[in-house]
Order: sequence, then structure tokens, then C-alpha cells
Amino acid sequence: MLKSITMFTDGSCLGNPGPGGYGILIRYKNYEKTFSSGFYLTTNNRMELMGVIKGIEQIKESCSITIITDSQYVKKGVSIWLDNWKKKNWKTVKNKTIKNIDLWINLNKILKFHFVQWIWVNSHNGHLENEKCDLLAKKSAKKPLFIDYGYINTKKYKTI
Repeated sequence: MLKSITMFTDGSCLGNPGPGGYGILIRYKNYEKTFSSGFYLTTNNRMELMGVIKGIEQIKESCSITIITDSQYVKKGVSIWLDNWKKKNWKTVKNKTIKNIDLWINLNKILKFHFVQWIWVNSHNGHLENEKCDLLAKKSAKKPLFIDYGYINTKKYKTI
């Protein structure tokens, strides 16, 4: 039987694009752990995706994971758009390369190891764990540590 884990994630950007961060809270039985990190130049959608990816990467064995997110982009991306993107070689209906392709390919790869249920919640609506992740994400965005090379590459900027 798979371990059952609950994960709450949020992403934030101070300007879009601008400095951003993600916040994660992982709960297993009575244990909780939080993670967050910030980036100098990124977008809100990239931070929402990054939060989910970095959270799943913390789980070292195959598990049943319930992911709670306030991102319609992530929820719809996984549950509605992902299969079609893969069939169309990561292209949109209009035959354009999808935004944030690097993160979507990474997320698709790591999802295969887990059974994942997705739950969307309204942001800034008093959901305790979502608010906690939001605070972690905003705090990290204010003190960025990393450069989001995926954002730079997808926007055709010259990398450092």
C-alpha cells in the first residue's frame, strides 16, 4: 500500500516577470515540512509549477499524493492540457511551443512515479495551508537566491 501524502504549494511573483518564489508544505501523518526558494527573474506561472515539481522531488518513494494548489494554470495543465500537449509534441492547438515547456516536461516525467490527485482552492480565501505557502513564496521572492534559466532561455535572452 502506498504512503499517503498531502502537499500544498503556491507560487508568487513580485512583478510578472520579476523576482518570484514558491512555497511548499508537505504533510505525512503528523509530520510537516516546509520548503521555499526565490528567483531573481521569473513568472508567477513558473513559480506555481516549480513549487509542485520541487515538492514532488522531496518524496523519495512512490506515494499517493494529494496536491492542493490555487493555480488554475497548474490544475488545468495537468488534468486537461497535458495529454494533448504530449500528443502534439508539446505544441498548442495553434501549433506553437507551449509556455514553460522545460517545467511541464519535468513535471510529466516525475508524475509517473506517483498516484496524484489534484485539488484546486481559491487563493487568499483563508485556506490555512495555502496562506502559509503564499507567505513562504512571497518571502522567498523578496530574497531571491537563483536565476531561473528556463525563463531566460524560453524568452530568448542571453544566458549568463
